[in-house]
Amino acid sequence: MQVAIDTRDNNIVYTGSQFGNYYRIDLAKEDYQYITPKHELGEPRLRWNWQSPIHLSIHNQDILYMGSNKFHRSMNRGADFKTLSEDLTQGGKKGDVAYGTLTTIHESPLRFGLLYVGSDDGLVHVSKDGGNSWENISAGLPKDLWVTKVQASQHEEGLAYLTLNGYRWDDFTSYLYVSTDYGKNWQRRGETLPAEPLNVVKEDPIHQNLLYLGTDHGLYVSMDRGLSFMPLGKDLPAAAVHDLVVHPREKELVVATHARSFYVGSVAALQLMDEDLLAKPLHLFACDEVKHRSNWGNTWSRWLEAPEPRLEIPLYLQKARKVKWRLENEAGLVLKKAERELEAGLHYLEDDLSIDNFIAQKLEKAINAERAEAEVEKERTPIEIAKKKNGKYYLPKGTYQLIVGAGAAEESQKLVVD
Repeated sequence: MQVAIDTRDNNIVYTGSQFGNYYRIDLAKEDYQYITPKHELGEPRLRWNWQSPIHLSIHNQDILYMGSNKFHRSMNRGADFKTLSEDLTQGGKKGDVAYGTLTTIHESPLRFGLLYVGSDDGLVHVSKDGGNSWENISAGLPKDLWVTKVQASQHEEGLAYLTLNGYRWDDFTSYLYVSTDYGKNWQRRGETLPAEPLNVVKEDPIHQNLLYLGTDHGLYVSMDRGLSFMPLGKDLPAAAVHDLVVHPREKELVVATHARSFYVGSVAALQLMDEDLLAKPLHLFACDEVKHRSNWGNTWSRWLEAPEPRLEIPLYLQKARKVKWRLENEAGLVLKKAERELEAGLHYLEDDLSIDNFIAQKLEKAINAERAEAEVEKERTPIEIAKKKNGKYYLPKGTYQLIVGAGAAEESQKLVVD
């Protein structure tokens, strides 16, 4: 089901089960409060989708929105609701489950009360006054399809993205649309995508042209607001992606799949890929600092694998070509080097920071010669680059230089092992 978490106190969680049976849960107190709105006496029963939409206002997290076939708003964390709309669907049909229901709600992060809703029968509405009045903005969209996600931009007030899913009608077209005028006009995007139903579109919080798209078969990324897409994440299973969240501080994308668990990956490099960077033949991104561990290569049990460091070298190539890289100390001693044929795009080369015996001896000698001249006595203690139980030698603490070349282009970054 859908989940909302109060970021002022993440013990407060809104979630529930099928057909709109939702609760406000206080995890600290193990307190469950049933919050689902009810129809008024004499009115038809509300229709709730199997996965009914909820949305907690980013502007005031006492305000919770819920959708049945109508739009409901609570000003007091779900203690009571006011129904603010008439039926926002095409009216429903009889069947095994409720149909003619709302499926998605989103409020603009830039403007309180600018709200979008979509339904399972193809209608999209916008409200600019907190849900008190609604405008049908479905004109120009394919008719009768399931609206899986409507997303208001966090960069431009009138910008919104929309995904539709037609597999229930044997229509596997990838329907993605964008509007720059609050839904008055929609433009098709992602027409080069494979024939896969779309489940979710999310805008990057930092890079306004960067979009993430979850389909019934995987994950895609666009650098140009949906004009073109590339598959993202070779290690992801070919499973339906139903939700995406970009953590603004950690710069990580959290991917929720159907029945294949959660995945987390860094998008820090993607967020830096502007037009100037994309025009370069080669770009080497900064590497994360590596925390040195004395137990690298050692294990106390023959049943356990020895822990090893893992360095990721993020780089961008404009065209497919051979890439050469080397690691040097500050004096220019080449500690290791390698080369690989790479396709165009973003890559993360991996290394375990091991060096061969001959280089380990040269590096140890150089470090100890430098230490012998240190002014502070405690910094004169010599080091030993010892052979580990797995037969490898690893870089000691220090500052190194990573140099990557592709053809005539060459870039370098500092690497710190501390």
